[in-house]
Amino acid sequence: MGQGLWRVARNQQLQQEGYSEQGYLTREQSRRMAASHIPTSSHRKQVQGGIDIYHLLKARKSKEQEGFINLEMLPPELSFTILSYLNATDLCLASCVWQDLANDELLWQGLCKSTWGHCSIYNKNPPLGFSFRKLYMQLDEGSLTFNANPDEGVNYFMSKGILDDSPKEIAKFIFCTRTLNWKKLRIYLDERRDVLDDLVTLHNFRNQFLPNALREFFRHIHAPEERGEYLETLITKFSHRFCACNPDLMRELGLSPDAVYVLCYSLILLSIDLTSPHVKNKMSKREFIRNTRRAAQNISEDFVGHLYDNIYLIGHVAA
Repeated sequence: MGQGLWRVARNQQLQQEGYSEQGYLTREQSRRMAASHIPTSSHRKQVQGGIDIYHLLKARKSKEQEGFINLEMLPPELSFTILSYLNATDLCLASCVWQDLANDELLWQGLCKSTWGHCSIYNKNPPLGFSFRKLYMQLDEGSLTFNANPDEGVNYFMSKGILDDSPKEIAKFIFCTRTLNWKKLRIYLDERRDVLDDLVTLHNFRNQFLPNALREFFRHIHAPEERGEYLETLITKFSHRFCACNPDLMRELGLSPDAVYVLCYSLILLSIDLTSPHVKNKMSKREFIRNTRRAAQNISEDFVGHLYDNIYLIGHVAA
């Protein structure tokens, strides 16, 4: 009985001093609340100096998060740099908001030349009322027409004054354009051998390893899916161009255009053999060296071995 009365009195004393469990938490909370009500330096600055810089920046940041920053408030150089990363569709949409910025001729000129690297009209005095935005629409329309009918596409470019009626100009346009359908382009080049001749001469294979040069060639001028006269024409033209770009190497290795022709055919067959899932027994390096040197006896064994290694490690030359 005495101990119970003592505990009650002791608990009351602890509660008054704030050291009981519940009282201790209440005391800590009161300390935190009191600390939160102590004016900080920023608050003192706001009271003394009027508007606080921190609150200004915070309010500005919250407003900027509501939408995209207004490009007209930025320096023109920075605004043009931002808009230069947009494609034509997004740039047209941007012109609805920032008409003067998004319709700038430099932006549309960059879009034209990044997609169609060469056009005859680039090197001419622009006609009256010319704009690169209008030119972009015409180039896009002509490319779609070419991908449906190559002859009509080329005629469209010529009718708009974009291309001159010259095999060399057409070849440069094809060489610097990546929006043309490769199947339609292959049909067009098979019919226009004069354009094909100029297109081959635009390639520079100087100091390139033969398989790598052949890959670059077939990246611009796609190989047919089947063997035939057109494939033989392509390999013949490539062989002569490769020898013309590397005369010193040809003399050092003792190679002629006919020998390069044989090597190219061997590389194509080897590529098919090593990459086709239908071929179970792959050609070994020793077999490739033996077969190649049998067709071209003056080629060194080491050089042919390097050719095999390139195909084995990198892959098909006409993929």
